[in-house]
Amino acid sequence: MKKNLRKISKKELQRGVDYIGITCVFFCHDGRGNLLFHKRSQNTRDERGNWDVGGGSLEFGESFEEGVLREIKEEYCCDVLDLKLVGTRNVLRKNHDNKKTHWVALLFIAQVDPAQVKIGDSDAMDEIGWFSQKNFPEPIHSYFYSCFDLVKKEILK
Repeated sequence: MKKNLRKISKKELQRGVDYIGITCVFFCHDGRGNLLFHKRSQNTRDERGNWDVGGGSLEFGESFEEGVLREIKEEYCCDVLDLKLVGTRNVLRKNHDNKKTHWVALLFIAQVDPAQVKIGDSDAMDEIGWFSQKNFPEPIHSYFYSCFDLVKKEILK
């Protein structure tokens, strides 16, 4: 007996909720130990008002590097001086609607020129700033420190 299955449109499915999403997380630094953070706006899907490093979904057909370079350009309007993939994380969390989410995060460090950096996505970011490890902003994204542990030795040389 044939089941009557409704075809689900791609627009109805959400990355990270209905299927595993792939994200590029980038720790932009200035080469002197300072990290770039942005404050998440009320329009973001979760962690509203928290400070975060950059990140975004990998698009179909992109290499890891193409995806992170595109995302950095979109979010911070700057070019990358040096880029390095430093690890991955399996991110299992809940979003603001208390739905389980599942992402595979590709962690990058990217050196950028602070003079070029500006907000590229004003809907998602309220402000940006440079911070040293001694004065990270608060409140900070709940997943920040588990990822930072993998990248700090590369940034804080």
